[in-house]
Amino acid sequence: MGRLRVHATMTDSVRLDVDDAGVATLTIDRPDRLNALDGATLDALLAALADAEAADARAVVLRGAGDDAFAAGADIAEMAEYGPAEAHAYADLGHDVTRAIETFPAPVVAAIGGYALGGGLELALACDLRVAAESAILGQTETDLGIVPGWGGTQRLPRLVGDETARRLIYFGDRIDGQDAYDLGLVGDLVAHDELDEYVADLAADLAARPRFALAAAKEAITKSHETDLGAGLDFERRTWASLFGTHDQREGMAAFLEEREPAFE
Repeated sequence: MGRLRVHATMTDSVRLDVDDAGVATLTIDRPDRLNALDGATLDALLAALADAEAADARAVVLRGAGDDAFAAGADIAEMAEYGPAEAHAYADLGHDVTRAIETFPAPVVAAIGGYALGGGLELALACDLRVAAESAILGQTETDLGIVPGWGGTQRLPRLVGDETARRLIYFGDRIDGQDAYDLGLVGDLVAHDELDEYVADLAADLAARPRFALAAAKEAITKSHETDLGAGLDFERRTWASLFGTHDQREGMAAFLEEREPAFE
């Protein structure tokens, strides 16, 4: 809170700010459309994530502008008349964004205030951590439109809340509040609406103060666990663990432990 902004970019639909602690804040800025995700906004999110990585962001906050929505979903007005070819291209773009979040080399935190529906929830599912306001309304609501989740919801939601819970949420298109999302394990923290921004800022600052390369390695290894069998995942973890020895942060972290002081990570 109150840190100097050292890097900023802006488009018509996405804002990026990176402060001097290395916390990047990506704001989906279409409050008049409940931050709905049209193609231009997805393109802008991809560009902003690339800019955040180029700025050496140590943690990322993804949020929506205004008080009413994180992101209310894909832009139905844009996709209503799509045929299969256009829909495929739109799905590819959504997957590009969610995968860029999932593979970003630092933790990404979703600050969920208001609506996070359909594609908006899928953005949050791709994040490392999710914090919801009590006022949040979350749902994988695509079946209400005669379609299914297309940006990873059928894959990431079961991994997070379990198979049957995910099936019920997707089959019925249920909308749940922040408390229910917390109880189901869909979000990791639940806060009052007017405390959301400050809570997430503090959480991101704590992440940014952690050893950067260790967190990046941990994120990659955890993500790998969803994509491979146990043996391959354990082998990846072993190689990753060993590769961190000899780095500044490993030397500093262990020296600080032995000397009973706070570490000064890079």
